[in-house]
Amino acid sequence: MRRLTHTRTILLWMCVIVCFLIFFSGCSSIATQKAFYEPISAELRAGHYDSVVVGIENALLKNKFKEKDRFLYYMDAGLANHYASRFDTSSAKLSKAEDAADELFTKSITRAAASLILNDNILEYAGEDYEIVYANLIKALNYIAQDKFDDAFVEIKRANHRLELLENKYREASDILNEGARDDTSRVDINYKAKKVRFNNSAFARYLSMHIYAAEGKPDDAQLDYDLMRRAFIEQKHIYPFEMPVVRFRSKDKEILSVVALLGNSPVKDDLNLRIRTDSDLDLVQILYDEPGMKNSEYGHIPMAVSEDYYFKFSLPQIVSVPTIVNRVAVYIDGEYLGDLQLIEDVVSVAKETFEAKKSLIYLRTVARAVVKGLVAHNAKKDADKKKGGWLAKLAIDVVTDVSENADLRCSRLLPGKVLVGDFEIKPGTYNIQINFLDASGTAVKSTTILDYKVIPRALNMVEAFSLN
Repeated sequence: MRRLTHTRTILLWMCVIVCFLIFFSGCSSIATQKAFYEPISAELRAGHYDSVVVGIENALLKNKFKEKDRFLYYMDAGLANHYASRFDTSSAKLSKAEDAADELFTKSITRAAASLILNDNILEYAGEDYEIVYANLIKALNYIAQDKFDDAFVEIKRANHRLELLENKYREASDILNEGARDDTSRVDINYKAKKVRFNNSAFARYLSMHIYAAEGKPDDAQLDYDLMRRAFIEQKHIYPFEMPVVRFRSKDKEILSVVALLGNSPVKDDLNLRIRTDSDLDLVQILYDEPGMKNSEYGHIPMAVSEDYYFKFSLPQIVSVPTIVNRVAVYIDGEYLGDLQLIEDVVSVAKETFEAKKSLIYLRTVARAVVKGLVAHNAKKDADKKKGGWLAKLAIDVVTDVSENADLRCSRLLPGKVLVGDFEIKPGTYNIQINFLDASGTAVKSTTILDYKVIPRALNMVEAFSLN
């Protein structure tokens, strides 16, 4: 096991970098900036989608989205334009988000491997896997609204392909980080290994392609996607712990009206507050919860050679859900109740599962970085004890250590929390469709009305509605 070295050099540079960031950039590079989203989110919940588009663009003009955050700008701009029915602009922005994700992932992992001391907030944000998958699926909805079925198929296949490749993606990321650990001058002996990804089949993606195949007169292909949707529910109970919705892509003597609803709040990242306790006799780093109700219970432990015993805090990002006030979604045709929509995908469950592989690497890297900084701070404080006025130096050391350990909480804040669908058998004709988003008391939180909608024989008759609160 290799020992930590070069502590004074690391401390010097750490103090210089952090102090520079504190006094010249207000810590914006090492803490996630998210307050600017508050008025945008308020407009989103109110259903003022054009104002959401303006809010995102104003945030860009005010430099709220840095160059390293460009994925977030493209992602949220793409979502905002989708809700505002600006489908071409939405697809263009989401395509740039996808390109940025592909460009930045390896770059950010390589930079992380090259320097253990770098806080994740300083690195380029390459997006989370669930964000990129839904970028593809929202683009598919854009193209469906424009009757561009071939383009929609491309996006659905990209989403499925990304899920299939997640294992390889994080295996390669582990290799890069392990190579960097071998070369790092801080000499932290740690083995990076990503958790297994247990999600490779999106029921919502299968639902969309099933209906496109049916509209193109390919019932056998539609049936195949239906079967794959059923497999998603059978084989991925941790993602789909609820009943599969009743869906249909054909009717004996009627047509199918499909309704898709995006509702609820986007999953977000929050701090998971932890503490490290090292044991030099056992060569062990123990990680403890620092949260109310769980304080000092063990989160995990890692065998690692350490030369001192110390105890200090750090944070990890975790995916958390945000409650929605919508309890059910009811569909009416010409004033007559047609039925309720059913849940097909919980975005929070998808987000949590796809984040696990990356989180396991963040966890190991953050622990390693915290151990280096903790030992540096511990030794520096011992030196300060020997000097007059050492308490002030010790305070400065604690501030530098804490400020430089902010978790990276960047994420899209415009995604829905759930996707609901409904397939209804009706005769061809022109209808007024009303989609009511109801709270627990049955009061309409939001109502979407689509006037004079034509249900066409042997076509994809699909409408979409949103209530993002």
